[in-house]
Amino acid sequence: MPIPNLTIIGESINDSVPSTNKLFEANDIAGLKDLAILQDTRGAGYIDVNVGPRSGDFLAEMVKQTQSVTSKPISIDTPDPVMAEAGLKAYDPELAGGALPILNSISPARTEMFDLIKITPFMPILLASERLENGVGQANDTAAEVHATARELVFEAGKHGISVDQCIIDPAISPIGADSDGRLHCLMGAIQLIHDDPDLQGVHMSVGLSNFSVMLPSKRADGSPTKGPLESAFLTLAVPLGMDHVIGSVKRKYEVLPPEHPAMKCVNDCLTLEGFDVIMRVQKYYAD
Repeated sequence: MPIPNLTIIGESINDSVPSTNKLFEANDIAGLKDLAILQDTRGAGYIDVNVGPRSGDFLAEMVKQTQSVTSKPISIDTPDPVMAEAGLKAYDPELAGGALPILNSISPARTEMFDLIKITPFMPILLASERLENGVGQANDTAAEVHATARELVFEAGKHGISVDQCIIDPAISPIGADSDGRLHCLMGAIQLIHDDPDLQGVHMSVGLSNFSVMLPSKRADGSPTKGPLESAFLTLAVPLGMDHVIGSVKRKYEVLPPEHPAMKCVNDCLTLEGFDVIMRVQKYYAD
């Protein structure tokens, strides 16, 4: 069955996607606009715009071009405050029915980006995967650390007038096929802690879902597809705990899976295993 209340932030207009990079390099604006239209018609709630290392002026132009063909709000995707400012200035909320844009992403090392709220209101994606210690970024390796960073970022957003229910926490998802260090355990634990925190009631959560199945084969030994079902298995567990957004593909069929589904059994088993046993279980999923 389809997953209710799940908002897809369409991932296709992203410089890291090889086919999209070719469009950027060729300055094929018409082709990029076609990607926006495709994602709109296939159900994306937002259209992500990530132009990579190009200029702020180019990002601003892409925001305008994308809004010229879709009424869906834009996710302005850049870690660069200068580029983010250009993108926000270009965004026209009236063309999106008054909907706020998303600004992806703000980390503990980039909290000055909250000041961009002076340009136009936005919903921030807050990266909870790292923290600052003595001014130096450190990876969060436990669910408690991710949860603590999420709380700090939401609190900082509040000081800039951004309410809890306008924040989107990204607790970070990692490739399950290479998960020998417990990243899935950390992720699911963090989601649970965020969900149970009374101070974070109403907060949203999102991950870059395609990262979960990156570099894995597209089919199992029996010919059945793999990436979509693995991502759906994760969502089947995470959506009831508040994972209500994903940066994902409109070409994938995200759905609630029954417990007996092979992908569901694989992900559940991985949550009971540690170290290289997780990788071996994923390999078994492909061999069966």
